[in-house]
Amino acid sequence: MKRIVSIFLIFINSGCNPLSIVDEPARYQDERIKYLILHFTSEHFERSMELLTGSGESRVSVHYLIPEPEDDTYEESSLRIYRLVPEHQRAWHAGVSYWSGTTSLNGTSVGIEIVNRSECKSDRLVEGILTPEEQSCTFYDYPEEQINLVIRLATDILERNPGIDPVNVIGHGDIAATRRVDPGPTFPWKELYENGIGAWYEEERMQHYAEQFEKISPTLHMLQHALNAYGYEIDVTGENDPQTRFAVRAFQMHFRPADYSGNIDTQTAAILFSLLERYRPEKLRQLQRLALSFAQ
Repeated sequence: MKRIVSIFLIFINSGCNPLSIVDEPARYQDERIKYLILHFTSEHFERSMELLTGSGESRVSVHYLIPEPEDDTYEESSLRIYRLVPEHQRAWHAGVSYWSGTTSLNGTSVGIEIVNRSECKSDRLVEGILTPEEQSCTFYDYPEEQINLVIRLATDILERNPGIDPVNVIGHGDIAATRRVDPGPTFPWKELYENGIGAWYEEERMQHYAEQFEKISPTLHMLQHALNAYGYEIDVTGENDPQTRFAVRAFQMHFRPADYSGNIDTQTAAILFSLLERYRPEKLRQLQRLALSFAQ
């Protein structure tokens, strides 16, 4: 009996004394959340909730879901943000993905799904990969009320996760260009930038590069290097192959949505290099050194 009492007292005493922990911050550490990834659902609200909460057959999830006004399956009187996964937890929204040398972005990102019924379809495969030209896409606009809610949510996420670089506010199409197009060319990336969210180019610098490229165009080999330097997954082949056209189309949907043919032109190249100058100057210098080495 005395032994039982002694053990009990030991447990009580140990519970009363707080752990003695000394904070000694390590030099090598950073923020876990580095990317903010935006999607569209291609489904109405009710179906989106079913898929993203695991109620249906799909094994996907996301941190936040934003409904669409005038959706018959959304019964609330005003738009609300639905949190499906806490930010400190991993959501399954990015899938097979790549951005700036990092793969499998689920573990380092926050995902926002936006209810929008845009989609792309294709009936044929070419050597295991769809080509942009063989896809039939339908894109719908995003209502202002919905975009305002996206901006409020994204602003809140960025304030709580200051380690997210502007270049790392991206769409699913940016990180999986051969598979996905969301949030598509109707998504107002520039409006988000004007509200402090994400990256955008400076018009003056874009015009500067456009004038240069009108005289001497960068080679396709160099443009592939530049796309990869900005973040896109692309093998440098020197050929206008499907993976290149997919990457170019994704870039154009994000930064030049008026024309997203997937073909590189002077304006597309100028936007790309002006973005590198603004956000990735060291990588631009590396490209310039590479161009000089080719010229010699």
